[in-house]
Amino acid sequence: MGNQSEVLEVILVGFPGLKEEFYVPVSMVMLILFIASLAANGSVISLVVLKKCLHKPMYLIIANLAVADLLFDTITLPKIIAKYWFGAKMTFPECLLQMFLVHYLNTTDSYIFMLMAIDRYFAICKPLRYSSIISKRVVAISCCICWVIASVTALTALIMNSQAPPCGYNKINSLMCTNIAVTALACKDVSVIKKTTFVFSMVILFLPLSFIISSYIIIMNIMCLSSNSNWQKAFYTCTTHLVVITVHYAPRVFTYTAHEVGLYFNADVNVFVLCLYSYVPHISNPIIYCLRNKDIKQTFASSLKRVIGFRDRSKLFPTTVTK
Repeated sequence: MGNQSEVLEVILVGFPGLKEEFYVPVSMVMLILFIASLAANGSVISLVVLKKCLHKPMYLIIANLAVADLLFDTITLPKIIAKYWFGAKMTFPECLLQMFLVHYLNTTDSYIFMLMAIDRYFAICKPLRYSSIISKRVVAISCCICWVIASVTALTALIMNSQAPPCGYNKINSLMCTNIAVTALACKDVSVIKKTTFVFSMVILFLPLSFIISSYIIIMNIMCLSSNSNWQKAFYTCTTHLVVITVHYAPRVFTYTAHEVGLYFNADVNVFVLCLYSYVPHISNPIIYCLRNKDIKQTFASSLKRVIGFRDRSKLFPTTVTK
């Protein structure tokens, strides 16, 4: 086992059926996705951190979601882009580290979605008690707990897979190192690892999802019974949130369950589904949760006006150098 671990290199194939002449166009699309994620999530983080008017519980939760999404894209997209451009490879420890971070950040996303649903429940269903229950301190502690708990399950998968290094075949037909991809390379029996990680995955997915669905069902029932003229706007907002949550959860549940029961699909289909639930929410989250929000739009617009105004004044009154 020692000799095997010394010579191992892991190769990310990306899209297995992709022809070489399409490497550059596909990698450019990934680069655009990465830049868009940096711009969208980076803007949200900057606004929430720098603007005191956004130091509210809801925006603190959204900022944590943006941090998790931005980190995920940073540890995955540059690697596969480098593969298509330079033929870059990874060592097995690097692959394990990426696997840990991928599952860690995905788990954090799930818990933060649950916090957002709880926040919306109290904001809509218990508006008079919202300020006393959901405070900045409570949200800050809750977010920290989410980050810490998420690391436990990801660390478990890391330790278990580190005990089953691959030998012989070392190509991963995917864009990133995941638990399913890494266990497929192992030489020893990994049935225990598969069952353990599957149970953890289902708990991570269904526990937050049960809270989310329950809270939104209650919210929608209350809004439908309400005579308030704003219920249609709130209903639309909750619906768009549920669309993003569905894109985040449904493909994951399907993928993990299909793999557990031995149902396999074309490798390119698997990679496409992986892209669907990994990167689409990261681009759409800032739009749905933030850029459609009145407070953030006004803050962003005022900041942009100040920047433009400062540049205009610089042009009108250029600095002069005196001798």
